[in-house]
Amino acid sequence: MCLALPAEIIEIDGDMGKVNLGGVRKEVSLSLVEDAVVGDFVLIHVGYALNKISPEEAERTLQLFAEAGLGGAA
Repeated sequence: MCLALPAEIIEIDGDMGKVNLGGVRKEVSLSLVEDAVVGDFVLIHVGYALNKISPEEAERTLQLFAEAGLGGAA
């Protein structure tokens, strides 16, 4: 089973971007996501943004992770 984590894009440089993942900044490839802009939320897996999600979906997902004891928003 694979797990993708929601993160907010905070910087973009070509096909690469930096995301904020619960306070941790990580560089990821944005090559799989069309029209990504700073402020978008994306699902991250092994260094790649897989697709965009809404801020509400990101918050719900982080809340579920927190309830399961996996970190995230409380």
